[in-house]
Amino acid sequence: MFELIFLGTSASVPSQGRNHPGLLVQAGGQRILIYCGEGIQRQLLTSGAGFRRLDRILLTHGHFDHILGIPGLFSTLRLRRSADIMSVHGSPGTLDVVIRMLAGLWGEGRAPIPLQLVPLARGKVLDAGAFTINCFPVRHRDTDSFGFAFVSPARRHLLPERLADLAVPDGPLRKTLAEGQSVTLDDGRIIKPDDVLGPLRGGKKLVIVGDTETTAGLQEHVRDADLLVIEATFLQRDTAMARDYGHLTAAEAAALAASSNVGQLVLNHISGRYADDEILAEAKAVFRATRIASDFDRLIV
Repeated sequence: MFELIFLGTSASVPSQGRNHPGLLVQAGGQRILIYCGEGIQRQLLTSGAGFRRLDRILLTHGHFDHILGIPGLFSTLRLRRSADIMSVHGSPGTLDVVIRMLAGLWGEGRAPIPLQLVPLARGKVLDAGAFTINCFPVRHRDTDSFGFAFVSPARRHLLPERLADLAVPDGPLRKTLAEGQSVTLDDGRIIKPDDVLGPLRGGKKLVIVGDTETTAGLQEHVRDADLLVIEATFLQRDTAMARDYGHLTAAEAAALAASSNVGQLVLNHISGRYADDEILAEAKAVFRATRIASDFDRLIV
């Protein structure tokens, strides 16, 4: 299960109701921040999420609307005397922007909190046990950008009635069966995992794409996602402008979801030049299971 808290849903210019980009993903005891736009600290507090156990940031790219909240957040974590090491994942180009930003404030090679900068390359970012994160390249203007796929595997759970029928005692034997290995009981009987495990259930896939100028090459990474979060900065009537600025239209985002067997589409990076209803209508004409993200929305996958 993944819980998403949208902390900021605006495009590059914030509005009265939309903060600069920020998205918190909570799963398996982990709290991972995607983007870190200006005002992220207030958004964390207002949402009720707070700063507790916040020790990992995934950056899609290095444009300022997605990263300028980092210095303020790090300063606050220093004042709170957090002992956790903050891991920041981004492309080499994105991390270079972060390094230079921090150096301008605290000096070369310095940061106010323990910091680990982790360069992204296509493939696995993190194996947290309960879920994995993979990254994939995204085309957005002159940046070295990445999107992220969070995947929790389907699992087979122990069936209490079968355990009782077979007199499997509580403790290590049940744990071994849950891990897919056979066990031998004290009376010599061999119990196999298939004897006590139910069907596969619970696998989920969450895909997050930041700014992107095209959906080309994304389908293989988005396919079969239960939830896709992706930008929709422009409407189809302004396609030429979308290309100039390196962004998608709502119809293009919806077409990607429709062609990729996505369960639900959530549009993000919303421009104040359009009414939400207009954006939603364009997308829903292509893919009905669409909604627009608003600041402080909470979704469960």
